[in-house]
Amino acid sequence: MTELKGIKGFKVQTLASDTASSAIAGATWASAAATNTARASGMGAGSQDNAIAGMSGTTTNTEIYNGSSWTEVNNSNTQRGAQFCGGTYTAAIGAGGYTTANIGNTESWDGTSWTEVNDLNTARRDGSGGNGTATALVCAGGTAASDSAVCESWNGSSWTEVGDLNSARIAGAQIGTVSTAGLFTGGGPSTPSYRALTETWDGSSWTEVGDLNTGRAALAGSGTYTLGLVFGKGPPFSGITESWDGTSWTEVADMATGRGGMGSSRTAGSQTNAIGFNGEASPGALTLTEEFTAPSVFSQINLGQVYFNSTTNTFKVTEQPVPGGTWASSVNVNTARGWGILGQFGNPTAALLVGGRGAGGPSSTKYTNTESWNGSAWTEVNDLNSARHAGGGAGTQTSALAAGGSPSPLGATAETWDGTSWTETTDINTSRYGSVGTGSSNSDGQIQGGEQSGFKAQTEQWNGSSWTEVNDLNTARYALSGFGTTSSTQIGGGSISSSPYVTANSETWNGTSWTEVNNMNTARGGAGIGGSGNQTSGLSYGGESSPGSSGLAITEFWNGTSWTELADLSQTRQAMGSAGLGATGALAISGHKSTPTVTAATEEWNAALENQTITIS
Repeated sequence: MTELKGIKGFKVQTLASDTASSAIAGATWASAAATNTARASGMGAGSQDNAIAGMSGTTTNTEIYNGSSWTEVNNSNTQRGAQFCGGTYTAAIGAGGYTTANIGNTESWDGTSWTEVNDLNTARRDGSGGNGTATALVCAGGTAASDSAVCESWNGSSWTEVGDLNSARIAGAQIGTVSTAGLFTGGGPSTPSYRALTETWDGSSWTEVGDLNTGRAALAGSGTYTLGLVFGKGPPFSGITESWDGTSWTEVADMATGRGGMGSSRTAGSQTNAIGFNGEASPGALTLTEEFTAPSVFSQINLGQVYFNSTTNTFKVTEQPVPGGTWASSVNVNTARGWGILGQFGNPTAALLVGGRGAGGPSSTKYTNTESWNGSAWTEVNDLNSARHAGGGAGTQTSALAAGGSPSPLGATAETWDGTSWTETTDINTSRYGSVGTGSSNSDGQIQGGEQSGFKAQTEQWNGSSWTEVNDLNTARYALSGFGTTSSTQIGGGSISSSPYVTANSETWNGTSWTEVNNMNTARGGAGIGGSGNQTSGLSYGGESSPGSSGLAITEFWNGTSWTELADLSQTRQAMGSAGLGATGALAISGHKSTPTVTAATEEWNAALENQTITIS
């Protein structure tokens, strides 16, 4: 028998089918180390390998889990049960609960000890967990004077009431890794009546979505608002486990021991690696721990993975042909803006939105706001030093560059981002706005085109300390689309000085000079066009077909030689933020929709995976 060996560095797998196995479908629960103290209705947070258990109705004992054993650490200050909780094993929050009456008391864990901090605004018990971190957490529902829909947000120092649940309820499961995107499911009223209702949180309001298959209360969970897992009680005690894919729930493997009131990996766990510990079953509190793990199976997400199909006796490879891609609605940004947002920063799971302008004319608000995207939520981070719009920008979520922009005199100003803050640095040589930026980091960037006292063809490169003028574009323009690096850039479209005042002209940069290549199918320019990718695989989307028009939704794919029209954005927009990796994944972020409005909407581009037969030796 022939032994299958590596092909071009890939490990060959043998499969009976082209259909990739679902990791979640094959997941199982397994017994793990018991806690030192039995707890019912205790708190829990963290991940499968690093969890914290504490604060039950019978003990103040706190324990942490390292993936193999539980260790007792410093106790909490207040003995309580049925509280809200969230965070990690080194930074957690426990709030509310019940002693002899409902309490609003909140304690903060720093990895060593608990400290009492500011109380909830509404004292309540029968908490649902929470979504977020120890410094940005949202907790909803519970029992106050009666069943509650109240939702409160913790900012690291105080609680603020925010949008209520649509349905008041207690003891549901609330999960999510960030405070601006979460999920609440299950629960019930004080009199036993179990609910299947699911609601998702977008940072300002709750929306009803698909129900659980089995209504229940006192359940636990792990994951995010798009990829979640819930498990446990009711009625009476069950180990029922359900997986959430962002649209619907699917039953997967049950826990070995049915129970309710568990601690879980909640805010730092995942859909495929979760932990449930302690809880209550007949005859009482438990020390049991179980771990939920999805098997390591062949996954189509691994592009270029070679495998052998034993049914057809053919070698196959997983590919992602771009023409099958589509745009899908995602999470709104916190601050809607348009009219020339600065740049293309990051990728579909780690991006930045920077600067911009409000919905009105030149006198409208100019923003310093920076928002960071983690694949599921937008979070406000440190601002630019100077409010501006219509600049050029490039880099990543942790290393970025923004240069030029409006209003005057900001046209030459440059700032760099180190993942935490913006720092003003050396000015560009040619002051301008409406340029496009390309590049990989805060020390390797390039801007091209723009406008100020005429349309610009200038290209400048940044090496981390100074700007150098290199060869000009062949066609001067501003509000253009572009993507790539300082040695390999593709630009297309833009506004020009002569009728029809927009162009389909496309140029490619080889690190030394610009060359005109095949035009886009649709001429466009205006306040800005979104773009993402590299010189051989990129996308341009949005823009306007003529000065002052309402905008475009058209998406075009660049394959290194020519442009092809693909699926449109769901809404027309221009002057948007963007991010992407090649043409297989991209973001269209906020932007100008139609005069005088801007949108907070984010759209995500994804191209479908396919298994292809290898026909060449």
